[in-house]
Amino acid sequence: MVIRSLKNDEQPPWDLLLLADPSEELVSAYLNDSFCYVADLDNSVVGIIVLFPKSEDIIEVMNIAVSEYIQGKGIGSKLIKHGIEAAKEKGFKTVEIGTGNSSISQLALYQKAGFRIVGIDQDFFVRHYPEPIYEHGIQCRDMIRLSMQI
Repeated sequence: MVIRSLKNDEQPPWDLLLLADPSEELVSAYLNDSFCYVADLDNSVVGIIVLFPKSEDIIEVMNIAVSEYIQGKGIGSKLIKHGIEAAKEKGFKTVEIGTGNSSISQLALYQKAGFRIVGIDQDFFVRHYPEPIYEHGIQCRDMIRLSMQI
């Protein structure tokens, strides 16, 4: 597997982006101003991480996704590590990430990578998405905010 920058003339993998965030409108709002890295495996894009600079010192992981057929194989962990290293190289001091209260495996993944929970944006998903989102039988209502100093 190779992780590389998304090329300027390359179409982003919308299937993956919408897997992580079902709102094409929200994804489109941050995508052009972000750093995008994709994971290639056997000449296929199987993962993506999108980093959005919030300030001179803070960058946020806005989107991270791995193709469903290959999840659980460590690709997400490698994408996070790559994103953290890229943020360091670009001079950022803090990496932030947010996920839903119902995103159990993502919360575990981020904490294993060294992120710490720093806050909760209550009813974020209720305010920003027209249809309710459910994972593991739990309604995704709140955004769990995590952060890491690098």
